[in-house]
Amino acid sequence: MASIEGYGQGLAERLHMERAPAILSRVLRTADMAVTETRCDVPVQELSASFQPEDAFLITLTLRDFPNREYWEEGRLVSVSDVRVGQTCIHDLKRNPTARLDKPHHVVFFYLPRGALDAIAEDADARRIGDLYYKPVAIDDATISGLGTAMLPALSHPDRANQMFIDHVLLGLGIHVAQTYGGMRPLSPPIRGGLAAWQVRRAKEILTANLDGRVPLNEVARACGLSASYFARAFRRSVGVAPHNWLLTFRVEVAKQKLRDGRLSLRDVALACGFADQSHLTQVFTRSVGVSPGAWRRAVDE
Repeated sequence: MASIEGYGQGLAERLHMERAPAILSRVLRTADMAVTETRCDVPVQELSASFQPEDAFLITLTLRDFPNREYWEEGRLVSVSDVRVGQTCIHDLKRNPTARLDKPHHVVFFYLPRGALDAIAEDADARRIGDLYYKPVAIDDATISGLGTAMLPALSHPDRANQMFIDHVLLGLGIHVAQTYGGMRPLSPPIRGGLAAWQVRRAKEILTANLDGRVPLNEVARACGLSASYFARAFRRSVGVAPHNWLLTFRVEVAKQKLRDGRLSLRDVALACGFADQSHLTQVFTRSVGVSPGAWRRAVDE
């Protein structure tokens, strides 16, 4: 069970905030992971509240400069340092991390419990890692920066979030942290094969039956007899793109077919293709095709 303090409303309360959007992933068998976005323009001028000790980590991506951050672990001031936009900090929840919230801040928090790290190591045929290796200061990590930035659109509209994309990002984050800061190394060379033909067919059947993207990655993997991380790698090798990207392309193609039917409104097309609403369709279609659905329909009709 994921901590109620490590993400979402529980984390917001630790930071003296009313709310914070969060998205949960159950892509791993034994533990939940989550991502939360916090933003505060009016600082409270006090320390963040204490966490109940937990064998879990918070991995942060800073989206607004925070100079002279005062940071405590286990009630002791351990660093005073600048945290710049794009930098990462690692917090061990066993050590009761707190910080003085005396400046405006904007942060993405990844919640990564011990159970998730153990599951990742088991799936990679690696020894379980001990604690993560880190210093109580900000570091530059381009991978975490990229993954955190990729999560922002989903966090701004959690109701539109593609669960398979969320699972993909959080699984990638967990693997990266385990390797980079936990020293995880496979005991045997990784298997580099792709999916069997029947597995590709089965995966695509499930994806196309769930156009809204809310089917979890581990559910598709289970249908293929694989773990989520192995399935994600093998699908990319076989198909050329990640599962959520394949589904996105398929949804756009279905939308094109339905746009050719002049009897359907854009709202009807959006709902038929698994989009939350017409604006969601417009956003995704325009990003993929280069023009809006309405403009594309008019061009086809000419």
